[in-house]
Amino acid sequence: MGAQWKQAGREANAQKKGQLVVKLVREIMVAAKLGGPDPDLNARLAAAVEKARKASVYRDTIERAIKKGAGQTDEKVVFELVTYEGFGPHKVPVVVECLTDNRNRTAPEIRNLFKAGSLGQPGCVAFFFNHLGVVEATHPEPNRDAEADAIEAGAQEVEPLEPEEVPAGRQGARFLTGIKDLDAVSRALKAAGWTVSASEIRYLAKNFAALEPAARQEVVDFLNALDDHDDVHRVYAALK
Repeated sequence: MGAQWKQAGREANAQKKGQLVVKLVREIMVAAKLGGPDPDLNARLAAAVEKARKASVYRDTIERAIKKGAGQTDEKVVFELVTYEGFGPHKVPVVVECLTDNRNRTAPEIRNLFKAGSLGQPGCVAFFFNHLGVVEATHPEPNRDAEADAIEAGAQEVEPLEPEEVPAGRQGARFLTGIKDLDAVSRALKAAGWTVSASEIRYLAKNFAALEPAARQEVVDFLNALDDHDDVHRVYAALK
């Protein structure tokens, strides 16, 4: 969700891994700043830490990021979340979320990336997306009634994860919820035995563009250029 367009294995080399680590650390700091340093009480932080561990981020790095985000060091977290909207090539709606310490630097750079993209341009596209809380989780019981757990937790909808996203012998589901209910739903699912791998607010496309392979590649190249920017946190596009 929000990154279906990424090319397989594009984070394999050292440069990509370095960029990934920076973005994961920023997410940990912001999550700790917003919800506190205890992953058991902060679902967003718990999911961010788990992602960092899976990406082989050093434990010391994770712990420093938590402390910095929670204000337990002399360093202040000055990152803010800034959202940009526009159309990619072939009029594909795109929403870009940035974590930046200087929006006056980031804004023109993102605008230039839109202009540099073939037929890309800034514009209002948020109405092409639903802005929702998303919880992705797996359960050790393969036949677990995910819909019943979704109702009990207060989620609005539930859908299965892709098979490749689910470890063998487990069930995977994606729970959609109102933004204000995200943390409560995450905690309720965890209490029901679900292992939460993501707990975050996302832009989910209402419809997806149907493009020929060559046109689709132009869009993918444009999205990759956005994603490579150091301040870009997430990119959402109406493209499967």
